[in-house]
Order: sequence, then structure tokens, then C-alpha cells
Amino acid sequence: MLDAGQQLLADGWVSTHGLEIKTVIAAFIVGVVVGITGMGGGALMTPALIFLGVGDASTVVTADLTAAAVYKSGGAVVHWREGSPNLRLAGWLIVGSVPMAFLGPHLVGWVAPDADLDNVLKLCIGFALLFAAASYAVRLYIQMRRVVGGGRWGERDPVVRPVPTMLVGAVGGLLVGITSVGSGSVIMVALLMLYPTLSAVKLVGTDLVQAVPLVLSAAVSNILAHGLDWGITIPLIIGSVPGTLIGAKIAPRVPQSVIRRGIVVVLTISGLALLDKAGWAPLGAGEEETHPIFIGLAGIALVGLVPIVWGGLRRSVGLPMFGKPTVAEIEEPRADPKARGTRTRTPR
Repeated sequence: MLDAGQQLLADGWVSTHGLEIKTVIAAFIVGVVVGITGMGGGALMTPALIFLGVGDASTVVTADLTAAAVYKSGGAVVHWREGSPNLRLAGWLIVGSVPMAFLGPHLVGWVAPDADLDNVLKLCIGFALLFAAASYAVRLYIQMRRVVGGGRWGERDPVVRPVPTMLVGAVGGLLVGITSVGSGSVIMVALLMLYPTLSAVKLVGTDLVQAVPLVLSAAVSNILAHGLDWGITIPLIIGSVPGTLIGAKIAPRVPQSVIRRGIVVVLTISGLALLDKAGWAPLGAGEEETHPIFIGLAGIALVGLVPIVWGGLRRSVGLPMFGKPTVAEIEEPRADPKARGTRTRTPR
């Protein structure tokens, strides 16, 4: 029989290592998704860790940013070697994003008292997740208009506009510094709007290259403001790095578009759940009173209404509500000759 001291030690070991195992598994799953789709890193990891209860919001954000700095660096190196990033564009993004990413966590600390910091961060992350989900929809709509209007996906680099590019970097950097969400989804959509002729591979490569100093700056600032919990960070790295590599390897054989749409649903539900958990007035009153039925109904409504709304948007640009080009063909129009053929259509 274990005595009381041994029993407490055993219980502590199971509790601690159980959380570490959960963190590794969550990081691996998110890493696979990121490797397949190129989106969803911080937007999926941060709420997952908060709901797993591995730490408070500031601890989770700091650990996630530190781990992201590791696995995003690998992706950036690959794109750099292949010559896909627009370095001038990435440079101006970095000028705007790095200082704002460093300022972000300190700005929240100045505005929110320590007692309310966790709830304030959950609110910020919740709204950031909804913003990230909306940004995917905006990106898809922009690409649909380009396909229908005969838009050309350029092979040459566009002329860089420094001031708007720095502003995009600044907004994205502030968002990442506070919530760890947005280094991919939000900035990529803004780049797509600013530089519509930028090819898809250069868009991804440029975003990855600028994301490394952005995430590093945000990680360092959060470490200075909140400290770093290695018990969360190391399992995150252990799970996410191989997950990302495996995801990248199987990406050509996986329906990426379906997974991306699933991510949008998950981000929306997670955002609403975090707002509920943080006590946002329209949804609930914090951890003591959450509304899982409402969140579940919102998810069901989202799955049911999105196809109808998307069909209406298709009709607005002269396409049938359902049919060709599919969402997958709109996302990767150069990969499918049938999608390319729709570029000659003129919107009504």
C-alpha cells in the first residue's frame, strides 16, 4: 500500500503527465492540419489548450507562440530555398508587424488589471477566432470574383506599396501579439486584397517568411510579460513538428478544401465558446455559467446556413447556386482546367 505522501506524488505525476500527453496529442493533430492546409496554427492550438485546461490564457498564448516560432521557421526555410517569397513585400510587412507584436501583450497588461487579464485575453482570442473564420470566407469570395471575372494569377512580383503593407503588418502584428491568432489567415487575406496578382505560392511563401520574425517578437514579448511554462511549450514542440511534417507529406492526397471549411466551423464554434466562457454579456456570465446547448445550436445553424449563403453569393456574381466551379476549384483555380475555363464568364 502506498502511504499518503506516495499517493499524493502518484496523483500529481498522473495529473501532470496526463496534461502533457494531452498537449502532445493536441499539438500533433493541429500540426497535421497545418501541414495539410497551411492554416489554423494558433487559431486552432490556442483555444484547444485553453479548453484542455493546461493553463490560463496568457500561459497558453506564450507557449503557443514559442512553439510556432520553431515549426514556422522550418516552413519558411523551405520556401526561401525554393525562391517563392517576395522578400521586399515580406520586409515591409515585418517593419509594421514586429514592433506591434512586441507591444501587444504589454498593451493588454496596461489596459486590463491582473485580476481580469485571463477573461480579457479569452475575449480577445474569441473575437480573433471569429475574425479569422470570417477572413477565410472573404478570401474565398475574392478568389471567386477573380475566377468569374477572368482574373490572372501573376507569375511576376507586383509593385510593392510600402505604407498599406506596413499597416497590414501592424494590425496583424498587434493581433498576433495579443492572441497568437492571425499570422496566417488575417494577413494572407489582406495581402490577397492588396496584391491580387500575387501567385498562390508566393502568397504562402511571403506570409511564412514574414511570420517568423513576427511570431518571434510576439513570443519574446509574451515571455517578458508572462513568463514561459516549459511544461506546456516542450510538449507543444514535440507534437507539432512531426505533425506538420506528416501533414505536408500527405497533403497531395487529402481534400484540403473540405478540411479548410471544417476549420472555419471549428474556429467559429471555438470563438463563441471562448466568448461565452469569458462572460461576454450577450452569451453568458463566465466560467460559472456557460451555454453548451447554445454553442451546439450555433454550430448546427452554421453548417446548415453556410451553403445557402454561399449559394446566394455565387448567384450574385453570375454563377449557379451549386455546381461548377466547386469551392476546391475556386481555392486552387490553376489546378483544374474546368475552373480555368470559367474565367471567361462575366459577372451580372
